[in-house]
Amino acid sequence: MKKGIVIVCNLDTRGEDIVFVRELIRGRGHEALLLDFSMEEPPPFPGDIRTEEVAARGGLPIEVVREKYRSDRDAATQNQIRGAAAIVGDLLRHGRVHGIIGIGGGTATLVATSIMKQLPFGMPKLMASPMAAHPAYIDKYVGTRDITMHHTVLDIVKMNPLLKAQIINAVGAICGMVEMTQGTNITFDRPCVAVSSFGFGEMAVQAALGMLEQAGFTPIVCHAQGKGDKAMEEMIRDRMFHGVLDICTGGVVEHLFKGNRDPGPDRLMAAVETGIPMVLAPCGLDILSYGGRADMLEKTKDRPQYVQDALRVQVRTTADELRQAAEVIAERLNRAKGTWTFLIPRKGWSSLDKEGRPMYDPAADAAFVARLKERVTDRARVKELDLHLYTPEFARAAVDELVRLFEEPRTLKQAAG
Repeated sequence: MKKGIVIVCNLDTRGEDIVFVRELIRGRGHEALLLDFSMEEPPPFPGDIRTEEVAARGGLPIEVVREKYRSDRDAATQNQIRGAAAIVGDLLRHGRVHGIIGIGGGTATLVATSIMKQLPFGMPKLMASPMAAHPAYIDKYVGTRDITMHHTVLDIVKMNPLLKAQIINAVGAICGMVEMTQGTNITFDRPCVAVSSFGFGEMAVQAALGMLEQAGFTPIVCHAQGKGDKAMEEMIRDRMFHGVLDICTGGVVEHLFKGNRDPGPDRLMAAVETGIPMVLAPCGLDILSYGGRADMLEKTKDRPQYVQDALRVQVRTTADELRQAAEVIAERLNRAKGTWTFLIPRKGWSSLDKEGRPMYDPAADAAFVARLKERVTDRARVKELDLHLYTPEFARAAVDELVRLFEEPRTLKQAAG
């Protein structure tokens, strides 16, 4: 079946290589739509979607874009991103786009991935660029979206045998995705539950997955390493989940104290604001990730540490840090539109926080619980269990509680509506 693939590029500084991409896609039997966002000079040949059209859709004539490119490059670039994203959105709504590929250097990568971020989950998205492995930029390019980065190693300038090999691989990848994709219309026959997870809570999470399935849910695991739990928040806002088993809430403390797993300032807020049922647990609040951070490791050198490798070093949180985290969590839960329960396992919060291990600190954990109960308006929703989190027994309690919340009216207002 013939599919439409958009090629995002700036033709004023590219040429032969982009034509090669277009011909390869056509050779696979697909429609290749060349979207040109050129900002510096008139291109040597027009795209299927011309830069003049992109500029106008962004709000500025192309002459103004070219002028701004020399004096205010960011304004010019943002105009082209707006215009291109709007045009691709129109093509998507008319069923003409089934995948998108970007080819180029730094500017092309920024423009193409910015467009890709506005496209739905599941649509094939691939960026072929020598910037694909740049540590300072990759987070900006990909963020929390399902974008595939193809590291060309070489710059996309002047066709040569080495570059040709990379372009063929990149086009093969996007064509393969488009030919095999199930599309963006992903359906579920059971309610979906997001489950936050990372290694130090894995036993509970793994046990909970089967229990959720037995209870009639489809569990979706989100890796709580900063990006995964941030993506979970965005997907909750996009109404992709009906509930959340938030076992690994450590992102709250990571943000407060600048840890490596920082998911940003809005952790928990998506479920709070959308009103989906949530069961929370404190896995990850007991540690801060400071691997590769000589300054922070020196600052916390007197605390218990767990060294996985050079990049992953976990530092025990203090009672004071946990009190601050409890205040943030309580403030957010007090605003929840739906039902929630925070489960506290008294025997430890992770595989590291266990009696007999250096990271075990029941006094610090107790400080968190006391402050949380002090600040939440409904203390009955904070439930202590005589269990350790890293056990199937805790998973059983958490899943049972989530099932119960699904049967509880979310708010009196919602129940009345």
